[in-house]
Amino acid sequence: MENSSCEVISLSAESATAQSYDNHPIAQVNDHEIRVSVMTEAYHWHRHPDSDESFLAVEGGLFIDFDDRAVQLLPGQLITVRRGVWHRTRPIGERSVNLTFERAGARSEARG
Repeated sequence: MENSSCEVISLSAESATAQSYDNHPIAQVNDHEIRVSVMTEAYHWHRHPDSDESFLAVEGGLFIDFDDRAVQLLPGQLITVRRGVWHRTRPIGERSVNLTFERAGARSEARG
């Protein structure tokens, strides 16, 4: 992440990938980081025991699955998943681009 003060970040450039899953930091705000996530397939079940995680759908939208339900997040919509809650994300359609906001260095635990 090469984000110096007052640098403009291009989401188009940051999300230009042919990988089935790419998630990388693009900016830091105080003790949190903003990440761009591009996916064409579901991500595994996981949780963050030490940080909430907010998702902002940018392109294509995504489903966020929880143990008891699934939430559809369309472009321009945001949701916060509280720390410790099991979840997984998957694209609506062929491709999804979203921003995530979480504490820098947040731990992630995969469901076994």
